[in-house]
This record gives sequence, C-alpha cells and structure tokens, in this order.
Amino acid sequence: MNKTIKQTLFWTPRVAGILFVLFLSLFALDVFDMKLGFWGTLFALLMHLIPSILLALAIALAWKWEWIGALLFIGWAIWYVLTTHDFPLSVYLIIAGIPAVIGLFFLAGWVWRKQIRMS
Repeated sequence: MNKTIKQTLFWTPRVAGILFVLFLSLFALDVFDMKLGFWGTLFALLMHLIPSILLALAIALAWKWEWIGALLFIGWAIWYVLTTHDFPLSVYLIIAGIPAVIGLFFLAGWVWRKQIRMS
C-alpha cells in the first residue's frame, strides 16, 4: 500500500467527520430567531447541538479506535433513517448518507490499520 493511500485512509474520515459536524451544527443557529431570551436561547442551542456533540465525541474516540467510528457513524445513519419521516430523498442522502460513507472509511481504516500505521 503506497503512502498516499495510507494517508487518505487515515485522514479522510477524520476530516470529513469534522466537516460534517460543523455542517450539522449550522442547523442549531435557527434558535437565535426564536426570541427566547438569554437562558432560553442557551438551552435551545445546547439541545440543538446534541447530535453535533455526540458525533464530535464519536470522532474523538474514532481517532484512536477506527471501529468505534465505523460503528457510531453507520449507526447514526441507520438511526436517522429509521426515526425520521416525510423528508425528501436529498435530506436522507446528506444527513444519513454522508455519515454512512464516513463510517465506511473508518471501517476501511480499521480493516487495514496495520498497513496504514506501518511507516
């Protein structure tokens, strides 16, 4: 396995995971339009950021143990599809499809971890 493939398998799921968490966090900004006052807005913001926080924790764990990242990101995708209804296909492809692909990259990194981590 050449060095470029090793680096791609190591960094792609981590960077993509961080970018996805940032993207998902953008949806929490709608609480500022609700005119809830300081404490209400803070509480609503924290509630809206729970998925982002959980996925950020998944990335932190997956940084060392790729199988955890595979399990959590693929699990997130399955959970999202099973628990949400009446959205267009594009929403499912973005909110569930991207984490599923990230999880598959973590899975590939875990399967080939010895080759990736060898210098």
